[in-house]
Amino acid sequence: MTYRYLPTTEQDKKEMLEFLGVSSVDELFSDIPEEVRFPRELAIDEALSEPDLVKFMGGLASKNANFTTHVNFLGAGVYQHYTPSTVNHMLLRGEFFTAYTPYQPEISQGELQAIFEFQTMVCELTGMEVANSSMYDGYTSMAEAAMMAAGHKGKPRVIVSKTVHPETRAVLATYAYGQQVEVVEVDFTEEGVTHLSQLQAALEVETAAVLVQYPNFFGSVEDLRAIEQLTHEKGALLIVSSNPVALGLLEAPGKLGADIVVGDMQPFGIPVSFGGPHCGYFATTSKLMRKMPGRIVGQTKDEDGKRGFVLTLQAREQHIRREKATSNICSNQALLALASSIALTALGKQGVQEMSQMNLHKAHYAKQVLDQLDGVENVFTAPFFNEFVIKLPIAVADVNRSLLQKGIIGGYDLGLAYPELANHMLIAVTELRTKAEIDQLAKELEAILHA
Repeated sequence: MTYRYLPTTEQDKKEMLEFLGVSSVDELFSDIPEEVRFPRELAIDEALSEPDLVKFMGGLASKNANFTTHVNFLGAGVYQHYTPSTVNHMLLRGEFFTAYTPYQPEISQGELQAIFEFQTMVCELTGMEVANSSMYDGYTSMAEAAMMAAGHKGKPRVIVSKTVHPETRAVLATYAYGQQVEVVEVDFTEEGVTHLSQLQAALEVETAAVLVQYPNFFGSVEDLRAIEQLTHEKGALLIVSSNPVALGLLEAPGKLGADIVVGDMQPFGIPVSFGGPHCGYFATTSKLMRKMPGRIVGQTKDEDGKRGFVLTLQAREQHIRREKATSNICSNQALLALASSIALTALGKQGVQEMSQMNLHKAHYAKQVLDQLDGVENVFTAPFFNEFVIKLPIAVADVNRSLLQKGIIGGYDLGLAYPELANHMLIAVTELRTKAEIDQLAKELEAILHA
């Protein structure tokens, strides 16, 4: 079976050779010496027909552990949440799916309004005054925030807690190296939160910002009021990275004194998809608005007085003089920002709060059940949201392999990023997990530990 749309047909080859004035492909390459040519066929399988190829690729895909075949307790920055069916229905409409940067507002009102609504929702969640149209992901959002703070303060030093996602800290280190900004890390306490005494000792006049996560990488809820007081006493900015689902329940960072709030909107309407793509959010105070990277969509009126939307601020180097640009981030995640906006709209304020509460209660039930198992040790004692840490008597990798055979995707091995936390597992429990699934995790884990 052949298909005309698969290049290159024999007719295509014939026409190209005739145009070039040669009779064969061999004649086309006659100038290449025989001794340097590859004299035989490549050692690869013969091409498959389309039906056979679909069947083959389907077989490969079925080998993956996925959320249909397995129960998932893995989070660590990428989470499995409920996505309203309306998200894909709207997202894949041609008006949005094929849209590009809305440079011409007269033909881009739909996309511009969608971005404006996204910015508004981010401000409501974070308690901040202004948000941009999105960033690549939560990791680059925080790194951009740190560089923005260093530039604004004119100070070449930032402090980051080790309770911040390790991949965020890695991206921050890369950004800071190029900008010649010093990054100082402060440790965490036995409770699983930022060590305030170390933070206070590390704060000095040349510190531009303090970076924390809320809830942090261990799922623990940081004391933002105490961190804010220490930070602002030294004239530094407070940058908070936050899970937007948690903000349906926790006090907004903006109301606790944060100067910049960043994070990843993946939990709302964006699938896990092997870890990407994501949609970062970035919110700050109106005072810092013109220092913010990316772009902002604003509301205006047209010549007839009708409500309209335009790109208001574009502080990237593509639009203004390079030396005046706040960042070289040159795009936003408009389609994924739309996905989050649709999900948030479908859920509504009450729905977001209920979703947050379900995450909290189910995670606490899971921790209570697992704490009762012989061999499982409770590690951190700080209040937590939908993730928590347990210590096991054997390697987490071995436990996860055994759980996978039982149809369960286990938690994150913290020893991969924190050598001092070998045999520690970070478990995520979202609203999608049922009591039966949590009990099954406990049952299988107990069997593995006492095999």
